[in-house]
Parts: sequence; structure tokens; C-alpha cells
Amino acid sequence: MNENKDFKPFVPANKTLPEFTTTSIILGIILAIVFGGANAYLGLRVGMTVSASIPAAVISMGIIRKILRKDSILENNMVQTIGSAGESVAAGAIFTLPALFLWASEWGTSAPSLIEIAVIAFIGGALGILFMVPLRKALIVQEHGTLPYPEGKACAEVLMAGEEGGDKASTVFAGLGIAAAYKFITDGLKLFPSEVHYEIPAYKGSGVGMDVLPALLGVGYICGPKISSYLFCGGILGWFVLMPLIVLFGPNIVLFPADVTISELYATGGSFAIWSNYIKYIGAGAVACGGVLSLIKSLPLIVKTFREALKGFGKGVASDERTNQDLNIKVILGGIVILALAIWIVPVIPINLFGAFLIVIFGFFFATVSSRMVGLVGSSNNPVSGMTIATLLVATIALKATGSTGQGGMIAAIAIGGVICIVAAIAGDTSQDLKTGYILGATPKKQQIGEIIGVLASSLAIGGVLYLLHIAWGYGSTELPAPQATLMKMIVEGVMGGNLPWTLVGIGAFIAIVVEILGIPVLPFAIGLYLPIHLSTPMMVGGIVKWIIEKRKNLNEKQKKDADSNGILYSSGLIAGEGLVGIFLAILAIIPVGESNVSEIVGGFLPGLIPALSNANVGNIIGLAAFALLTLSLWQFCFRKTKKA
Repeated sequence: MNENKDFKPFVPANKTLPEFTTTSIILGIILAIVFGGANAYLGLRVGMTVSASIPAAVISMGIIRKILRKDSILENNMVQTIGSAGESVAAGAIFTLPALFLWASEWGTSAPSLIEIAVIAFIGGALGILFMVPLRKALIVQEHGTLPYPEGKACAEVLMAGEEGGDKASTVFAGLGIAAAYKFITDGLKLFPSEVHYEIPAYKGSGVGMDVLPALLGVGYICGPKISSYLFCGGILGWFVLMPLIVLFGPNIVLFPADVTISELYATGGSFAIWSNYIKYIGAGAVACGGVLSLIKSLPLIVKTFREALKGFGKGVASDERTNQDLNIKVILGGIVILALAIWIVPVIPINLFGAFLIVIFGFFFATVSSRMVGLVGSSNNPVSGMTIATLLVATIALKATGSTGQGGMIAAIAIGGVICIVAAIAGDTSQDLKTGYILGATPKKQQIGEIIGVLASSLAIGGVLYLLHIAWGYGSTELPAPQATLMKMIVEGVMGGNLPWTLVGIGAFIAIVVEILGIPVLPFAIGLYLPIHLSTPMMVGGIVKWIIEKRKNLNEKQKKDADSNGILYSSGLIAGEGLVGIFLAILAIIPVGESNVSEIVGGFLPGLIPALSNANVGNIIGLAAFALLTLSLWQFCFRKTKKA
């Protein structure tokens, strides 16, 4: 607790460097929108997002140092502070709000407006920041020797190694460019299919394949071999155990939610039909149970966290020392009250006074929990999904009990869950950023204002991204399965209307319990079961690349660390590049040309010119070969030699 007394930041408190500058604000806003959009696309496709702090930091160093010829570590830190907010807003929004689009399509009603999405996102983000700021002294300063905040510390180390920033930034940009070209060739020009699939007739019910896309390879590398293998094992259980059993034991049975026999279903739709009608619900049960289990396991820590954090809430007098200045507590409390009233009063938000009360209570609780938990286990292991599921269950039950039922009640429940999800995600991100700033000697007050700017910019942009992707492909489609939002939708419908195949959901829940007893992390395994195996297979390839690097005996620890750092930066570029081109292709898909659109015309050019490309076997072979080359590029960039700046 007292180790911080001897702590000396990288930039002393009595030294002032450029920090909250026009350059850092503009560049931070651009990166917030870019990484927010890219992560939105990634999350809607695979159900998870990745941290934007380190990529934003190295891009900032590359631009500010190499192009603008300026040199301030605090300015670079401000860029990553603002830029990383976009990823957290995107994560909270795409985990919940697409459910409103899905209901609008089912009910024939209007989808949420851009203003509604922006207001929900901003209120959630701003509350997450305001709830966290008074905890900074207790969690970041007083417990500096206790809470490591791994992502915050790693980002600080990257920034302190700023003399390598230009070359490291080039690795991110290389990944971005290669992924962008690759994505446009496969999903734009349709040279080969982005999804390779093979049915296995001798093993009815099963199928195998992969989405040969750069973002999935990058996510697999960043997650590493363990997490990737858990995801892959979940896919194996679904596609090679449960699906063949369903086809084997019930060929002549009509099993809800399908309305034809299983054999007819399999004959017309293959293994995908079995997955979408049955395994999806089993996986949903596993993910929901996994989220609740992670929350239950964390209860002792949560209680301790909340108790200790409340002791430090708002403590500490205002300080003239630059590195110890926070937003004024009166501004914070006033902001919380105004935002809480806005939730209730603003017409575009479908939440009543009771819902606003639930948001403040749950928001403060989960912001406090999230802020401390990311300090212990990192943002990647922060159970935001579990918190959101718990919120949805309580909110839906409470709304139903108070008479808010039907469509209005379900929409209100998702809106409440959306705000809480963003609160928890942003509180964790703010904590990591403030830890980075504490190590570097940044001004906390300026960082906190920067976080709000990042939240505002990404909130204004996320609605446009959600609408664009929805119009282009639609949520729940092959291109955008929106797994987390679909799960949240199922939970609300199940509690409010009871129209779920509860037996299948229950099977998934008990599978999660068995996995937990065996000591396997439940959530990655459950997500692998919930998603098609085509998503976990390429992630497994990325994980294997990282595993081989970790196990190579001819490398010393420094060489392994450098190779891994290069791999993470290149993978971050792969993710950002695919996400940006995915959004670009969505724009093409909504530009009409006669009875068609630009995307269809561009995509039909090469297959029309070379008829062999329309052959599934030829396309699969080209796709696998292209993915092999992409994997080789990841390997090469891991061992890329970087020069000193």
C-alpha cells in the first residue's frame, strides 16, 4: 500500500511537457474512431474485441516523432488515452445494441436512431469515467505495488521505449496494409471465398472449415495458444460430438426450434443447419452460465474490492502537484446526477425512472469492480459479459415485475444492459490508461478529460458504424453473426416471454459446469462452442504461431520478447486493416447501381472473367493457400529486425 511513496514517475511532477495539445486531441479522436470501427466489425463477427492502447501508442509515436518531428512522451500517452476509448465504447455497444436492430426486423418496427445509440453510448462511457475517477488515488496510487494493471504497465513500457517507436509503428502499418489488401481481394473482388467449408458425409452432422481472414489470425496470436485452444476445443465439442449425436439419435424427430425433422434439416442445410437450430442454443446456455460462474467466483474479490474502494472514494484533498490533479469531485458528482436525470428525461432513451435508478446502482457497483479487477487480472479477463448478463437478468425480472413487459420492456432491458456494459468496459479502460499515466508522470485531470473526448467522438461514430453494417449485411447473418448481442437478446426474450428451447440452454449450462469443475476456463470454451468452428480454427493457427515462438530453443528471452512484441503489433495491424476494409465494403454494399449495388458489381467482375473461380473446390484451395501465405507473413514479421531510431 505504501510502496508508492518511493515511486518516481518517468517525467517528474515539477517538469512540464506538451500533453493536452491540438495534435494529441485530433490524432486521438481519429484513432478512437478508427479502432472503434475496426473493433465493432471484429466483435460483431467473432464476439470479442482487442485492446487498442498499444497499437494507438506506437502509431502515435510513429506519426508525432517521425512525421511531425515532435518529441513528447506525454503527448503520445494522451493520444493512446483518447484512442483506446473507442475500442471500449465499441465493445459495450456491439455486445448489446444490435439486439434492438434484430427485434426491429422481427417486429417490423423502427430500428434505434443514430441519436439514441450515440446518447446511450456517451452516457455509459461518461458514467464509467466519472464513477472511476474518485477511485484513482485508492486503486492506482495507494495500491501501486499491489495492483499491477498489466495492460497499463505494458503500454507505459512501450511508450518509454519511444526511441523504437517509428520502426514499431511501421510494423502496425504493414499489418494494416496487408490485411486491407487481402480483405478486399477475398470479400471485395471475390478472388476466393473468405470461408472454406467441407462437409464430412461419412460422419453425418459434422463439418469442418475456417474463415481465412487476417483479423482471426491476429486475434489468435494476441490471445495466445491457451485461449485459442480453449475456443477450438469448444468448437470440436459442438461440431464433432454434439452435432453428429443429434443427427444419429434423432433423424426422424421434429425438435424445437426447427419445424422439420432433423434428417430433412440436415439434407437441405447440412451441418450449418444443425448448428444454427440447436448448437447455438446449447452454446448460449454455456456462455450465460460461464458468465455467471465467473461472477460467482469473483464474489469474494468483488466484495473486498467494493468495500476497500468505497473507503477511498473521494478521499484526498485537491493538490497543486501536477501528477496528483483529478477532476473536481463537485464536477464528478454533478455530472453523475445530470447523466442519471438525462437517462430518465431524454425522450430518445427508452428507460423510465426505475431503469435510471438501476443503471446508477449497477453502474457504480460494476465500475468499481471492473476498475479493480482489471488491475489484478487484466482487461482481457475482466468478466464484462458476466456483469452484463447479471444486469440483464435482474433488470428484466424487475421490469417484468413492475409491469414493463412486451416489446417496451425488452427494449428497456437491452438499453439498461447496454449502458452498464459500456460503463464496465470504459471503467476498466480508464483504469489502465490512468496507470500508464501514473508510471509516465502524466497529468490525471488532462487524461480524464481526454477519456471523455474519446468517448464523445466514438459515441458519435458508433451509431453510424452499426447502421452501416446492419444495412450492408444485417445482424445475425453469416458476415455479422453478432454473437454476444444475439445471446443478450435470447436472455431477455427467455426471461420476458419464456420462448426459448430451455432444454438446449440447460444442456449448455451443465456443460459449462463440467468444464469449470475440470479447471478449464469456461468463457473461452463456451464461446468456442457458441460460435461456428470456422472462427476458432484460424484463431488456433495464430495461437500455434505464438506457441512455436515461445518454445523455440535457439532464442534467448530477449529475442523471444522482441519476436512476440513484433507479432502483437503486426496482428493489431491485421485486425485494424480488416475492420476498416470491412466497413469500406459495407459502404459499397449500400451504394445502388440500377437493381444491384457497387459491392455486387465489384465482386462479380473476377468470377465473371474467370469462371473457374466459381467452383467451390478451386475457391477453397486458393483460400487455404492465401491463408498459408498470410500466416507466413506473420511469422516473418515476428522476426523482423528493427533499427534504432
